[in-house]
Amino acid sequence: MQAAGLGRTNWSRDDTYEEIEAQIAADPDLAVPANWEETVRPGFPFPLPSRENKRQVTVRYDAEVVDFFKNQGRGWQSRMNAVLRAFVESQRGNGGPR
Repeated sequence: MQAAGLGRTNWSRDDTYEEIEAQIAADPDLAVPANWEETVRPGFPFPLPSRENKRQVTVRYDAEVVDFFKNQGRGWQSRMNAVLRAFVESQRGNGGPR
């Protein structure tokens, strides 16, 4: 049994922040296409879903992410949905989860 407050993590073995950032940058699934904005405009490449197809949820996003979309003006939530939809569609095309 361990003493209270002592974990078994080998902190000296863990990757540094820089190594983690390099691994993230090298991950092809996280690559952002140069023309990403063209794919997230409402109606392209797919129409916006009707209200009947939407589900209300509570989520937390980074403030910087929310501010980016809000600063684009009216329709920011639809654009955010379009970005998420584009990601889902790209994952489906790459054999990702359905």
